[in-house]
Amino acid sequence: VQLQASGGGLVQAGGSLSLSCTASGSIFRIDDMGWYRQAPGKQRELVASITSGGSTNYADSVKDRFTISRDNAKNTVYLKMNSLKPEDTAVYSCNAYVLTKEVATDTISAWNKWGQGTLVTVSS
Repeated sequence: VQLQASGGGLVQAGGSLSLSCTASGSIFRIDDMGWYRQAPGKQRELVASITSGGSTNYADSVKDRFTISRDNAKNTVYLKMNSLKPEDTAVYSCNAYVLTKEVATDTISAWNKWGQGTLVTVSS
């Protein structure tokens, strides 16, 4: 199972960007999906998460500016970022809790998968 992220780039403060992340491979089910970010010299932090049922959770710093959504049929999670600020500059990584099923044995395994990071730079 792999997660492939896209989007990101350079934007001026006040602008918008969208990220997407698609899971591929032998997937039985995907539970929670989310976006994390890590700014230079800082620890990685949760930006937003979404359950398979659509319940969302946001970091206080991005509430009312960012929107997370997902398309379960496409195994894809999205992050729409509005009113971007220079402090939003970071490497953004997607995360998914993925279940796989071994056909021969019906064994279900759980994996905490990460996509490659994508850089978001917000200029002032």
